[in-house]
Amino acid sequence: MQPLRRSLCGAALLAAAGVRAVPAEPPERRVALVIGNSAYRVGPLKNPTADAQAMAQALRALSFDVSLVQDAPLRELIESFRRFSMDSRGAAVRLIFYAGHGLQVKGRNYLLPVDSEIRAEDEVPAKSADLNELLERLGALPQGINIVILDACRNNPFSGAEILGPDGRRLKFRGATPAGLAPVEAPLGSMVAFSTAPGGVALDNPKEPHSLYTKHLLGVLQTPGLPIEMVFKQVRLSVARETGRVQVPWESSSLTGDFCFKPGPGGGCAVVR
Repeated sequence: MQPLRRSLCGAALLAAAGVRAVPAEPPERRVALVIGNSAYRVGPLKNPTADAQAMAQALRALSFDVSLVQDAPLRELIESFRRFSMDSRGAAVRLIFYAGHGLQVKGRNYLLPVDSEIRAEDEVPAKSADLNELLERLGALPQGINIVILDACRNNPFSGAEILGPDGRRLKFRGATPAGLAPVEAPLGSMVAFSTAPGGVALDNPKEPHSLYTKHLLGVLQTPGLPIEMVFKQVRLSVARETGRVQVPWESSSLTGDFCFKPGPGGGCAVVR
């Protein structure tokens, strides 16, 4: 009881002297939406759900409040983006990680739900999630920073020759859709990170649990004090080296302040050597 009595006496003395105890500032609110789509009806992938699970675990360890969505059909995919943009309005840091199929049509980028069954290019906007629209919505929020990470530039499963649909029908995607995703300009206060350069194709990695990009991102994410720009630079160098420069990650950034996923010993962003 002695330590408690001493503590109460100290508080009483401070109150008598007119000194108010200042409560510690709450930590910045970090929120993340993590999506992994593997079980596609057409063009299934091995890595995305495992990538998403590992990213969700890593982000929770970095004080993010994480919503994990796996193998989302169209309605769930659209609703998860809508709900996140509403619920994260007051957050200091908003992060979206998406692993799965993505494609571009007429300069706009679309993320594909697992129930996609697209037969023509003009069906894409109605049967997928518009990435550009999501970025515009996040960029309109008056405070906080946005980080969007896309391990989503795999081969377009609906392009080229005929493919066999889930019900045995032969489907052919009409339209000369370019490979990969189109370049984007990150809204003010945002960074958009792609697993490969615009128009390029990222590699699924069936012999390992994670894609090449996510594997290297997980490896560097926990480095204390490493600024976000250096995080993705290290990932780019590692992926380019492992693929012989076949896959070179790329970012678009308009961040105006410093951010590190894991603060350094002094609490800020400074590389610890």
